[in-house]
Amino acid sequence: MVNEINEESFQSKVRESKGFVYVDFYATWCGPCKMLAPIMEEVSKTNTVYKMDTDNNMDLAQEFGIMSIPCVILFKDGKEVKRSVGLVSKEDIEAMKN
Repeated sequence: MVNEINEESFQSKVRESKGFVYVDFYATWCGPCKMLAPIMEEVSKTNTVYKMDTDNNMDLAQEFGIMSIPCVILFKDGKEVKRSVGLVSKEDIEAMKN
């Protein structure tokens, strides 16, 4: 299951995490974001996945330089390791760990 996080919970859920964590930066009005949502649900069956509404968390979106959405960032031990922008497949998302 993909859980929603915000700027407050980002610290404990992502920055202080061990291992891999995906964060899906999205907006409710974004068509491609809506199309990516079920893909991220599939990815969440075997991975830790969070989603963050960029409209409600503008400071964090700005900190990570989110210019286009959907933007999925893969973190390892709290640090960004890879990023994917736009609608991509489940296989592409999971391949980010390689």
